[in-house]
Amino acid sequence: MKKYLIVFLISMVPLIELRGAIPYAVGFGLPILPSLGVALLGNLVPVPFIFFFARKVLEWGKDKKFTGKFFTWCLERGEKGGRKLEAKAGAGLYVALLLFVGIPVPGTGAWVGTLAASILNMDFKKSVLFIFLGLLLAATIMLLASLGVFGAIGLVK
Repeated sequence: MKKYLIVFLISMVPLIELRGAIPYAVGFGLPILPSLGVALLGNLVPVPFIFFFARKVLEWGKDKKFTGKFFTWCLERGEKGGRKLEAKAGAGLYVALLLFVGIPVPGTGAWVGTLAASILNMDFKKSVLFIFLGLLLAATIMLLASLGVFGAIGLVK
């Protein structure tokens, strides 16, 4: 139970999210399906708070002495991600959000995707659905990578 709690908590951490939680679970030999469920749930828990409150908190704290640099960085990252999504996606904005969250590279994920959706004033319910679908994509990619599938494919010639 303790290891599942760790998976849950790791998946809630910004920038690490389930991209770090799934390799942890696989590395410790936890059963795959429960681990995926715990990681997905942990990664989704912060989404409503980020969507509705993060921008307000970041705006408030961007000019404060101790939080200013970090909060400004978070706002800039969210705005940059939002502009990038909007520019590339056009009418496919929600699909772009899914791909932004789903491709497991540094600086993407549910945290930044949700912040971008909030900054762009996207629909909450639709955003959460596409963020969830993106997390499923990221979880699949990370699971396959953690199990060594991509390395095994390279061995086949």
